[in-house]
Amino acid sequence: MKKLYMTCALTGHRSLPPDFDQNALSERLEQLIEGGCETFLCGMAEGFDLTALSCLARLKREKKFFVEACIPYEGFARRFSSENRCLFEELLTWCDRETVLFPAYRDGCFLARNRYMVDCADVLLAYCNRTKGGTAYTVNYAERKGVPVILL
Repeated sequence: MKKLYMTCALTGHRSLPPDFDQNALSERLEQLIEGGCETFLCGMAEGFDLTALSCLARLKREKKFFVEACIPYEGFARRFSSENRCLFEELLTWCDRETVLFPAYRDGCFLARNRYMVDCADVLLAYCNRTKGGTAYTVNYAERKGVPVILL
């Protein structure tokens, strides 16, 4: 049986609404794994990224797959709230690879991280309800590159 998607990049907004359905996200991730997805690329930002990685960490206790943390620059999490910085560090331990794109912040580093993930992916799983911003840019970039987009 041919696997539909081998590598899935994750993207979404930094702020999630109170009614964001984390169970639906977890179910979609599990469906991707069951369908043969072996690798997930996570941008490690607050909000959707860390929420998705939390779901993957739970799934990783029972299923085999690879997670790559795609960090835009060294020290990225220093600007997070202390709670999210702790979550970032904890979730990083569940990742199989840590890719840091730049040694320090520079203009365009977030877009470079997003392009890196899309360029390595067979599919993009996105939570996007805005027409502007980094998530919308990433969805549009994937569509231009012919990478299928699954919108939550």
